[in-house]
Amino acid sequence: MRPRSPLALRGAVLWALLSVCLSAPALDLSFDISQYAHTAWGTREGFTVGRINAIAQTPDGYLWLGSEFGLYRFDGVRAVQWLPPGGQRLPNTYIRSLLAARDGTLWIGSYAGLVSWKNNQLTQYPELSGQEVGALLEDREGTVWAGTGYQTVSGKLCAVRRKSVQCVADGRFGNAVYSLYEDSRGTLWVGAVNGLWRWKPGPPEFFPTPDRILSLGEDQGGRLLLLMRGGIREVVGETIRAYPLSATGLLELLFRDHDGSLWIGMQHGLLHVHAGKTDTFMKPDGLSGEVISAIFQDREGNIWVATDNGLDRFRELAVVPLSAGQGFYEVDRTAAVLAARDGSIWTSNSDLLNRWREGQVTVYRGSRKASSQGPEGEPPVREIVDPALQGEIMGSLFEDHRGRIWASTIPRAVYFEKDRFVPLNSTAPCKFIHSFAEDTAGDIWISAHEFLCHLHGDTLVEQIPWSGLGTNDFAETMVGDPVRGGLWLGLFKGGVKYFKDRQIRASYAGADGLGDGRVNSLRLDRNGAIWAATVGGLSRIQDGRVITLSHKNGLPCDNLDWSIEDNAQSLWLNMACGLVRITHAELDSWQADSGRTVQITVFDSSDGVKSHAFYISTTPHVAKSPDGRIWFTNLDGLSFVDPQRLPVNRLPPPVHIEQVIADGKTYVGSGGLRLPPLVRDLTIDYTALSFVAPEKVRFRFRLEGQDKDWREVVNYREVQYSNLAPRHYRFRVIASNNSGVWNQEGAILD
Repeated sequence: MRPRSPLALRGAVLWALLSVCLSAPALDLSFDISQYAHTAWGTREGFTVGRINAIAQTPDGYLWLGSEFGLYRFDGVRAVQWLPPGGQRLPNTYIRSLLAARDGTLWIGSYAGLVSWKNNQLTQYPELSGQEVGALLEDREGTVWAGTGYQTVSGKLCAVRRKSVQCVADGRFGNAVYSLYEDSRGTLWVGAVNGLWRWKPGPPEFFPTPDRILSLGEDQGGRLLLLMRGGIREVVGETIRAYPLSATGLLELLFRDHDGSLWIGMQHGLLHVHAGKTDTFMKPDGLSGEVISAIFQDREGNIWVATDNGLDRFRELAVVPLSAGQGFYEVDRTAAVLAARDGSIWTSNSDLLNRWREGQVTVYRGSRKASSQGPEGEPPVREIVDPALQGEIMGSLFEDHRGRIWASTIPRAVYFEKDRFVPLNSTAPCKFIHSFAEDTAGDIWISAHEFLCHLHGDTLVEQIPWSGLGTNDFAETMVGDPVRGGLWLGLFKGGVKYFKDRQIRASYAGADGLGDGRVNSLRLDRNGAIWAATVGGLSRIQDGRVITLSHKNGLPCDNLDWSIEDNAQSLWLNMACGLVRITHAELDSWQADSGRTVQITVFDSSDGVKSHAFYISTTPHVAKSPDGRIWFTNLDGLSFVDPQRLPVNRLPPPVHIEQVIADGKTYVGSGGLRLPPLVRDLTIDYTALSFVAPEKVRFRFRLEGQDKDWREVVNYREVQYSNLAPRHYRFRVIASNNSGVWNQEGAILD
């Protein structure tokens, strides 16, 4: 029966399909290790610092690496061995532990003693001379605690206050103190060879353990965690009991990040415990080595993992990849994606449909295949064989106003309703379906390779040859117009047409200002304008006026796959050269003056964009879920971006002049550095300490007296000047991080 709702009401219903439904439940997506950006430094990358045992970051921004070969200072690009100046010496080049104290002091525990470095002064602590210092901690009162032992008969626990050292070395710790930890309540815990000590406040109290305690930490509930080779235990009241963790292998260390997730180092990789899940990252996944020796989080939130063969960095991405580990099956071959109003995400490929809802994935197939296994440690995904899906799945998806999910297969169209698929055999002539749309009467239209097909109810009532519409082309994409009625058609060979009452009412082509080439997607905005993503740019059509946004307006290229508006009305574009965001204000300014250059944000591989726009003859390639996330397909499968929680680096990078070579003589960059007069040849090494994406750090520098203007470079950290005339010069350098936050003060060399 034809629906009897008034036209205006039907239009309102259809418009609701284009709008966000804020009442639907949000998807539970906590990031696995595989969803972080990962970078490894090893011998292949020229990273030859040896096995790293400790990592720290001082207030000046430098990352310090304590290794078997010495102490190294790292800026994200270069790791340079650090030696104290002026004849000062470290007790031993084998560094065991590091601590960056709140007052800026760097504490260095070595194989043969403890020193501290502050204000160009190295302080020795004779009380610990010859001792292997393997654990360092600063408590909330500013006392520095050092744990020693390993190669001695008796381990020590020492407190350093204002250069005064007091040690306990009465044998109570066995031959070593392995770990120190101050919990959220201010209790100091000591992990020793023979057990656990609650050291302060109050009198020390001992808890025997079956094995030596290698590392201490705390879970999100405030329970103390003890890591031993054979597993993790938790302290509950006065009881030590096993901690529930599905892990095999020998454990090495424990670290809790700022978000409460646990990172556990093993002898064969890395464990990540978060949101009730445990996932792993091993050498076959790209980890630099097998054995984990240190884990650290810097001030920008990056997680650093030292292994027996290098250094690894993990950081949050703006564009998050999805895989079987997050519940999607065969997601690497995704052809289309749909975000339904009930909160579920649908994806398609040639063999199956995925439906992911409230953490549960359901796979729909036309015939039984090998068992679909979920992520390791998780139950198999739910698989349903539905005869309606027999035959190859074409992949296009659509949701109508009734909530039915439409999908295209090679033999026919189907829709999903009441937990089953309904085949529409009448659509057999409509082969190779590219797109679905719904008109204001609730009828479904299908863009097939040879026909524009019209369904009333479940019956095919029209199949209009494309030649009957005056074209030798077909619609790659189409969208219903809920206000004017009819359909907008985006053609494969190029051009946009408005179809209503079985006629083409308007046509737009390159001669009218439309972007050239294939129309990959169409979108209708809240003002009734149609947006066409084309090979030649993004075109906007309203009231017969066509304007096109392209490289001439500041886009990095022209080839677009799709556009979509987020909940803040910013526009997102997937392009052949990256993912682009344009704010609502910039877009409004461009619409008023289509010749102006727009300010954009480009997301590339360093932000998680694994591949760029590509052509596949199914739709849609992008969807916005009720929680505001934008989901899109790519050559590697499926990704999402959450515009409401994009990682933004708000910390301006500290800027330093590290080294100056003046007429062949090297000077170490430091405060108060002065060069001799009449220098003619000058090389200046400078850096900026932002570790999120060092390759995106921008520098502006100027040698006053030589350079008329500021010079700008990206991730180039050296400048040379030759044949300088005798006069006074002043060198200034400033820098910005990956988010464009500038340190305007920078560094100065007079």
